[in-house]
Amino acid sequence: MRPQEIIARKRDGNSLSDAEIGVFIDGVCTEAWADYQISALVMAMFINGLDQREQDELTRAMVYSGKVLDLASVDRPVVDKHSTGGVGDKTSLIIAPVAAACGLAVPMISGRGLGHTGGTLDKLESIEGFDVGLSMTTFTELLATNGYAMAGQTGEIAPADKKLYALRDATATVPYIPLIVASIMSKKLAEDLDALVLDVKTGSGAFMQKYEDSVRLAEALVQTGKAFGVNTQAVVSDMSQPLGKFVGNALEVYECIKLLRGEGDDAMSATLVLSVELTARMLLLGGIADSMSSAETMINEALASGKALAKFRENVEVQGGDPSVCDDPESLIDPTLKRIPFGAATSGYVAEVNTFAVGRAICDIGAGGSRPKMGSIMPSDSNVR
Repeated sequence: MRPQEIIARKRDGNSLSDAEIGVFIDGVCTEAWADYQISALVMAMFINGLDQREQDELTRAMVYSGKVLDLASVDRPVVDKHSTGGVGDKTSLIIAPVAAACGLAVPMISGRGLGHTGGTLDKLESIEGFDVGLSMTTFTELLATNGYAMAGQTGEIAPADKKLYALRDATATVPYIPLIVASIMSKKLAEDLDALVLDVKTGSGAFMQKYEDSVRLAEALVQTGKAFGVNTQAVVSDMSQPLGKFVGNALEVYECIKLLRGEGDDAMSATLVLSVELTARMLLLGGIADSMSSAETMINEALASGKALAKFRENVEVQGGDPSVCDDPESLIDPTLKRIPFGAATSGYVAEVNTFAVGRAICDIGAGGSRPKMGSIMPSDSNVR
């Protein structure tokens, strides 16, 4: 079946068969399809749509384009969290160590920056030496010993999505629910999860800026998770302004370490509040806690006792990073960077923030993933107060 034939069928508004979707995903992985052919079909999907069967089959094909983790040897509930992406959206760096300190195993397979949003992998790589390119074997070993691991997609895990992710970013085909669902869930379903908590963003900094669209995305994600046998829950959270105090890779890591150290200020509180809520839901779905209030008590204890910070330090060290950042988070910030204050022209109150514009500005100075080949990313980039 030639690529042109499959592209033409979707171009003309037809539903693709399971076999045609399988040929497409196989072509993505084997490079039998050129980038321009992949991009053409993705654009046709974006314009003419995918029905529920096509969406489910695309997700399934992407899951099994690589290997699926076997976490039977992990003696903890396996629960992950995923965000649909935002500006200053850094909660994963707090959630993973806190959840692990409370008794969960958290296998975070994360992504690069997409569109105007930041990527967890880019943030982690601002820690000198931190290795996100783990093999499946190493990833599983770290999960069993440390309670969590954070890595990117490799040729082993959902390889089709890795290619599609970059091309969607470069061809303006990101904000379409079936493609978002297939992308997110292909990574998550390859993790052999017991449960999954999804943070679906809404507002000017989200891919789904309208609340009703965000709810539709949340419902589609939950439906897909449950259809594949994973206990799934979604939260719709506000992205009408950047989350927390800082935007930018190294500075967001700095903010998270300050919060793990118990040294956060009021401007960082939104990051902590959302992190606690999402982690509490993970503990609840994983059977570690029997109520949100008891889960929050466990989380506060893990933070106050230093257990969560210790877990973060351990993860940084075993993944090749410099653990001294946990003692000196200021070392993440390049002291030679120019600091430019932006003052208001008149007195008054901030009524609205164009979060999308903030995200684009961060990408424009080199802190995003807007290139399909994913070139170098600046670790220290910007902050928004």
